[in-house]
Amino acid sequence: MNRTIGLISTNYTVAGFDELCSTRPAAALPFGGRYRLMDFALSNMVNGRIGTVGFMTPYYYRSILDHMGAGKSWGLDKKQGGLFVLPGSVFGFKDDESRFLIRDMGRNIQYLEQGDGDYVLCSDCSFVYNADYQALIARHELAGRSVTLLYKELPQGERRRGWYLELDGQGRVTRLERGESGRYLFLNCFMADRSFLLHFLHDYKTAGYMDFPEALSQLLGNVYVASFPFTGYVGYTDGILDYMHSSFDLLRGEVRRELFESPRQINTKIHDNPPAFYAPGAYVRNSVVSSGSIIEGTVENSILFRNVRVEKGAVVRNCIIMENGTVCAGADMNYVICDKNVSISGNVTIGGTAEHPCVLPKGKKI
Repeated sequence: MNRTIGLISTNYTVAGFDELCSTRPAAALPFGGRYRLMDFALSNMVNGRIGTVGFMTPYYYRSILDHMGAGKSWGLDKKQGGLFVLPGSVFGFKDDESRFLIRDMGRNIQYLEQGDGDYVLCSDCSFVYNADYQALIARHELAGRSVTLLYKELPQGERRRGWYLELDGQGRVTRLERGESGRYLFLNCFMADRSFLLHFLHDYKTAGYMDFPEALSQLLGNVYVASFPFTGYVGYTDGILDYMHSSFDLLRGEVRRELFESPRQINTKIHDNPPAFYAPGAYVRNSVVSSGSIIEGTVENSILFRNVRVEKGAVVRNCIIMENGTVCAGADMNYVICDKNVSISGNVTIGGTAEHPCVLPKGKKI
């Protein structure tokens, strides 16, 4: 029997998203044509047979609640356990890099105390991956350690901002430090004994401004912190460029198969839309086109969400167009990220570059 409850943090900001996250948390950012970033964290937990999941939400939580509802799409609409919406803190000092504020976790200590589980699996929504959390849970339980951190070994020379682990020969974490580069990147996901986590939050209740990894780094000499490697694909979403690159990774067949054709299904909110329609004369190459879309023009190397229309004579290349976008006849777009309900008039040329994409906010008309 799985004795683990889940805790997902969404009360954080990503500085590089600017207009895309002016009215929504980063966790609710649309991704991949039909998903949101939060779908991966939530689906990974459900696939790990975790039947009780709490969402620590920010004050502007409308898009999160609208997307997940009562959790029906993930099988969490049930009488025992299920989905819990938890409040995050609104005021007080908060580092932009923080993902697991002790203040947020302490505010929801009742959820941890009353949850039916001996372990807590905590995650944010910063990474796109399909992980076998059952293996992580089993390793943590078998090892008998207080905390286990999930990490990804980066290729030599790759630079990512985040928390990095140093490990000894047995996989024990000997150092945990924030940096711009390193070998073992913490994937903002960890297992903890519930009793340890409760004692930890009690001891650090006066340091609510701290992030969990920051506080944990001070205890490594006294607490055995274990590690668990993740060897699969990881998509990064630390700003616009990362988001664009991870989105375009879905145009690679091996990435799509790993994320979406695994026995561990990534679920999302269900929409009843007809299949995409490709009109005679339309040209589509190496793109993701979602249901309800109507394609009459040219689409190349792009991600199109639901109900997007590309009219005859329009050209869309290297773009991400979210729901209900319209590209009128004669428009030419290249390296553009459009939020929902964006409309591009006919015979307009608009574009950015691979290093500086053009970003259009929700409802923009050009």
